[in-house]
Amino acid sequence: MAIVGNGFSGLGTAIRLRQAGIEDFLVFERHGDVGGTWRDNSYPGCACDVPSHLYSFSFAPNPDWSRSFSAQSEIHAYLQRVSAEYGIDRFTRNHHEVTEARWSDDDQRWTVTTTQGTWTADAVVLGSGALSDPSFPDVAGLEDFAGEVFHSATWRHDLDLRGRRVAVIGTGASAIQFVPEIAPVVGHMTVFQRTPPWIMPRRDRAITGVEKWAFRRFPALQRLNREAIYWAREAFVFGFKKPSRMAKAAKLAEKHMRTQVSDPELRRKITPSYSMGCKRILLSDTYLPALDRSNVEVVTEKITEVRPHAVVTADGVEHEVDTIIAGTGFSIADLPISHRVFGRDGRSLAEHWGDTMFAHNGTMIAGFPNLFTLLGPNTGLGHNSVVFMIESQINLVMDVLRRLRTRAVGAVEPRQEAQDRFVAEMQRLTEGTVWTDGGCSSWYLDGHGNNSALWPTFTMPFHRRLKRMVPAEYVLTPARTQEHA
Repeated sequence: MAIVGNGFSGLGTAIRLRQAGIEDFLVFERHGDVGGTWRDNSYPGCACDVPSHLYSFSFAPNPDWSRSFSAQSEIHAYLQRVSAEYGIDRFTRNHHEVTEARWSDDDQRWTVTTTQGTWTADAVVLGSGALSDPSFPDVAGLEDFAGEVFHSATWRHDLDLRGRRVAVIGTGASAIQFVPEIAPVVGHMTVFQRTPPWIMPRRDRAITGVEKWAFRRFPALQRLNREAIYWAREAFVFGFKKPSRMAKAAKLAEKHMRTQVSDPELRRKITPSYSMGCKRILLSDTYLPALDRSNVEVVTEKITEVRPHAVVTADGVEHEVDTIIAGTGFSIADLPISHRVFGRDGRSLAEHWGDTMFAHNGTMIAGFPNLFTLLGPNTGLGHNSVVFMIESQINLVMDVLRRLRTRAVGAVEPRQEAQDRFVAEMQRLTEGTVWTDGGCSSWYLDGHGNNSALWPTFTMPFHRRLKRMVPAEYVLTPARTQEHA
């Protein structure tokens, strides 16, 4: 088996394989270390917005989390430790970027080509995720800017921002974390806001020494704590199901803003006009006060072009800057890896998808036998931990592999009609929710208004339906006569 990527998805799959006694696999990682998103995103203030005890593997609890919401460095260290403890390093090929994966019906195998060689595999797990390739804003003149330009996901730690005139493009989950960190040191900051986010109190705190001791001494107590966090997060679904139910939470967010922002005009600029939950709800106790600083300006006019020393907005104003930081997220609707994976008919996954991603149970795709995509279509969440989704998907991976390893079955893929039913179910469950009726546009929906990103309901049903594959929903092709490794 070949595993692409060594973040939560790839590492989790590799560990489950080892636990099952399977060791004929390789993990191809384009960088030099485990961690994925939590290795790459090292910008100031980077942290998780899911509680620490839930944002970790169920089989590898960490009683020593330092805070209720973990910082990037601590999550990265956790993944490094888990990888070492389970001996995954020796199965990992670092600096091997996958350039192509191509299925052969004759051989019932995948040929996986990397920047350092070619391998064959009976199955491929795409664990590269949706938050791996930064998306830059499409603005005329950006390439001709005379100053420094970088994305928050590739932070320039070598660049001293003290005294600089900085433009921040974007006000999403990354920007609200790094803006408060750099605002006190820059000379002036202009935050270009397209759509304001709803921001709730973060309520982060240090986990006490007594709590850590109790979790180490009584592991069941930590499991109980994890369960409590999980079910509390699950309850958020009730609000997402109907926009009107978000009104109470919106009042709390508005109160949060009033206590943190003194300028009425600024409050007007940064108050959302759409229902809470339509876009990702963000958690911060520091972002709003940062916007209220005397050296920070929020601009809501659309950016029309970038000149060598300025960002120009639709009102004709030139905003003089010497540094541009893009906090504009990732390529989610057009995953780069999808252009490198070729199925039975020789067409790429990107060609099959077109403008709308899809996968049966968010994991397998008709026409692409023995291929699994983790955290792919309809597996993103607005309320709970994606690590739970990853572990649920790995259950399906393991069940399919058990059938492939009997040597009787050579290829498994979803039936087209089963996949179509699943996609239709996702759209039906999304209708009438805050994601479609909340009055905003977001990465949750593609350009056609289809929900191709989110799992739009409680996560426990997802876990149950992926625990075992339902044979009637799949095409199981007998193995060819040649040796199948």
